[in-house]
Amino acid sequence: AKMAKRLPGRLERTAKKADEYARGIMTGGTLFEELGFYYVGPVDGHDMNQLVHILRNLRDAEDVGPVLLHVITEKGHGYKPAESAGDKYHAVSKFNVVTGEQKKGPSGPPSYTSVFAKELVRQAATDDRIVTITAAMPSGTGLDKFAKAYPDRFFDVGIAEQHAVTFAAGMATEGLRPFCAIYSSFLQRAYDQVMHDVVLQNLPVRFAIDRAGLVGADGATHAGSFDIAYLGCLPGITLMAPSTELELLHMTATAIAFDEGPLGLRYPRGVGLGLDLPEAGQVLEIGRGRIVREMARQSGPEQGGIAILSLGPRLADALKAADMLAAQGLSPTVADARFAKPIDTALVEQLARNHAVLITIEEGSVGGFASFVMTHLAKTGLLDRVRFRPMTLPDRFIDHNTQAAQYHEAGLDA
Repeated sequence: AKMAKRLPGRLERTAKKADEYARGIMTGGTLFEELGFYYVGPVDGHDMNQLVHILRNLRDAEDVGPVLLHVITEKGHGYKPAESAGDKYHAVSKFNVVTGEQKKGPSGPPSYTSVFAKELVRQAATDDRIVTITAAMPSGTGLDKFAKAYPDRFFDVGIAEQHAVTFAAGMATEGLRPFCAIYSSFLQRAYDQVMHDVVLQNLPVRFAIDRAGLVGADGATHAGSFDIAYLGCLPGITLMAPSTELELLHMTATAIAFDEGPLGLRYPRGVGLGLDLPEAGQVLEIGRGRIVREMARQSGPEQGGIAILSLGPRLADALKAADMLAAQGLSPTVADARFAKPIDTALVEQLARNHAVLITIEEGSVGGFASFVMTHLAKTGLLDRVRFRPMTLPDRFIDHNTQAAQYHEAGLDA
């Protein structure tokens, strides 16, 4: 194309056509040319000298229109451990360069992801309707364990979240119990499919929403801050959020048993609290929370009693805050909401009637759980008698840091 510019008009047009024809025949770029792209490639992405030369030529090219440079690379090129591990080394911690073995931290409580996966594998032994779908994240979602146990019931659709959701919807129409395990931030890509293919049809697709809340080193791009808000506004969906790994065990069992419509189960990155876990989870009543700690009698509404209603893992910090308040003469009620939708209206009304202040806490953005609670209080007239204070993630993005530091910055720790 660059040389053709130096030719007379007629020869320039002929040279351009010959160039396009040659590139289409030699490289298979005809499809892109027909779409109006100036196609170059495929190019070896590991040959830096060649790649820089091509990029400079494309930078200096004039009047070629939109350019599509087709570069081919190989994952982990030149490093055998990475080449041979298709789903690993996406993000790495310290590792042995010779062996490729990644350094493991000290053993501790199981991760939320592993608790979910273990219960799913256990129940799948006696329920062949359970099937799982992931979008190129078998290890990250824990479904690699399910795939090993039940390879015929595990489906990795690649980086295609939209297809994963519609595929799960199709399975649900045939009486299966599909679990579509996707990170919270990645589920955003499939919002149209969630809405039209699942929720509008009231299909019992179970969304296992991993990495909900702030995610530490993965930063703002991967933060699962918005799923409560963007799913909670959809009619008929059920949303659960465990406060501990034990609650997640029970909620996984609940999700398996729930066939009445779409369901989202959101849980965080990281490990649990180290609680003892039974062999099997128990099915919870849909839309019912629980009182974790009752307010002391001397801290009733006439004395300015406080109630804290927590959704998800912030419950541990809510209890710490309650201890701090107790040291100052206040002993608040602390409740675990369990469900963002449907909210436990009886619990919400009880807390509003029996306390002067009601505080909600969630690992989510504005427009989520607190909004659902406040709407119900407003409709029942209870918002006029209780001081309502929502605690959500701030209305901005939070940069990379440890999860603890991020929640401290967000004002959601004790």
